[in-house]
Amino acid sequence: MAPNTPYSTSTGLRLRMTATPGRDTLDGGWWPHSRDLVTELPVLVAGFPPELGRIQRAIYSPPDWEPAPRRIPVRHGFVKVGSFPRDDTHLILLTTSDRRTLRVLVVPPDLTGDQGEEALLAAATPRNSHDAASLLQTVTDQPDLNPDDRWMPGS
Repeated sequence: MAPNTPYSTSTGLRLRMTATPGRDTLDGGWWPHSRDLVTELPVLVAGFPPELGRIQRAIYSPPDWEPAPRRIPVRHGFVKVGSFPRDDTHLILLTTSDRRTLRVLVVPPDLTGDQGEEALLAAATPRNSHDAASLLQTVTDQPDLNPDDRWMPGS
């Protein structure tokens, strides 16, 4: 996958991952269509970039999702699911088959198209130092006419 390239599939997955996971505050962004993790997680697993590994576990922020079971069925088995013991809104930790833990921004499904696209771009921008909550606050409070200018590497 090319650096900071949107990744989507025919299933409607809205995902953008950095080309260098593990080096920044966030490794990418995911913009689900709803707050139903049981529906959305299988779409993420099915369309997740294979070069990043297969998702085996997901730790989510309870305010972002409706209650979910401890295991969610996916195409080839189950993904173990848990929640943060504290409120860490707008973040999901994905543990992959190569034992990597990716920090992925969860973009609220009700954002506008421009806001959602900007949030995905920002979350996958190399050397971006924003945490999930401050990134979303910036995107929603300060609309940008050209998000590519705001989210340059190192911004």
